[in-house]
Amino acid sequence: MTVLNHKIDFSVIFSVENANPNGDPLNGNRPRQNFDGYGEVSDVCLKRKIRNRLQDMGESIFVQSSDRTVDGFTSLRERADHNEKLKELSKGKKADPVLYEKAACESWFDVRAFGQVFAFKAEKKGEGVSVGIRGPVSIHPAISIDPINITSIQITKSVNSEPGEKKGSDTMGMKHRVDFGVYRFNGSINTQLAEKTGFTNEDAEKLKQALITLFENDASSARPEGSMEVHKVYWWEHNSKLGQYSSAKVHRSLEIKPKVDNPKSFEDYEMILNELEGLKVDVYDGK
Repeated sequence: MTVLNHKIDFSVIFSVENANPNGDPLNGNRPRQNFDGYGEVSDVCLKRKIRNRLQDMGESIFVQSSDRTVDGFTSLRERADHNEKLKELSKGKKADPVLYEKAACESWFDVRAFGQVFAFKAEKKGEGVSVGIRGPVSIHPAISIDPINITSIQITKSVNSEPGEKKGSDTMGMKHRVDFGVYRFNGSINTQLAEKTGFTNEDAEKLKQALITLFENDASSARPEGSMEVHKVYWWEHNSKLGQYSSAKVHRSLEIKPKVDNPKSFEDYEMILNELEGLKVDVYDGK
């Protein structure tokens, strides 16, 4: 497999309808919203979904969510220590941060893509490890094109959780949803960091497929099946390691504007792509 030898930029456009794309635990789990009223999905949330899709595609993932653990380990320390090569490279005189980083990148897709901090306390003297890996794939938070409307409803619990409880259907809770919104997030793949982690052209293709199918197998009570949909993935491949243009200029070349005053569907938006000379863009429909 060939290490990625050219810069890549991308943009993903998706819609949310009657769903909570990313609840804010500091605000009663209401959908995230900035001070101007625009909806937001954090980069951490997006990376979690990408990891889940890659895991569905059969890739080895280091940061697995607790409900998707496939190897039985309940912590990152256990997962790292189970890797015999990493365990050996963290001991005493054999400890080698450079080789440790290389072995970790070879073992897990998300480590060589997003990077990872391996900072584990020593259980025995001389067995601690502290290795920081910078990954080539950067993901921006997703921001809605227009300010969003959030609907909050009160719900009741109709059954007791424990025997002897006197509370029943009078126990109240809240549920929140975004009525409708079109969101966009950008990202880039840096070739210099790809060379360090061993991120390949094949890895880039797998990442693209994960973005195209981002919300498959992602349903929950807050995000019912079909309530979140990827509509477009724009994928720019430069012809050099540094790229013909800056990522900011590439991302600005795509404009999204509402065609009506009160958009209610993705078709109410217009995608305007201003081509940059010598830079090809591939456009993919979500699946």
